[in-house]
Amino acid sequence: MKLEIIATSTFGLEAVVKREIENLGYKIIQSEDAKITFMGDERAVVRANLWLRSADRVQIKMAEFKALEFEELFQQVKGIPWEEWIPIDGKFVVNGSSVKSKLFSVPACQSVAEKAIVERLKEAYGVDYFEKSGALYDIKITLLKDRVTVTLDTTGPGLHKRGYRVAMVDAPM
Repeated sequence: MKLEIIATSTFGLEAVVKREIENLGYKIIQSEDAKITFMGDERAVVRANLWLRSADRVQIKMAEFKALEFEELFQQVKGIPWEEWIPIDGKFVVNGSSVKSKLFSVPACQSVAEKAIVERLKEAYGVDYFEKSGALYDIKITLLKDRVTVTLDTTGPGLHKRGYRVAMVDAPM
């Protein structure tokens, strides 16, 4: 399955991350402030999480669309095939941000998106209640100038934290 994958980075490190992705053998679709988009499959997601040294996170782009009203946001998010990614016991969290958009209330956008995902999963699994006891699925709703980008985080704790102080030791002094 071909996926649009986004590697986020610190501002100014885009060229370094872009070079790392190209060295892994993937074609860059777009490079912009703090994010590099490339095409790959499930294996590319794993390889990016393992081998990118300068990226902060690796995300799968689930959808991108324009939304001026909450109903548009709800319907578009509900239209994403979440059941292909989130199992019946999956615990998911929706985080968001909004810049220069008509839908500026981040908590409201997060709530609408979460309700849309729950409705989609209810229909797909035929249940009325979700335990949310399984693995964590971090979903991000980003609104920029009325354009909504929905991503699924595959990284967990940031890539910059890999191997950081695995074992505590006494201070040298």
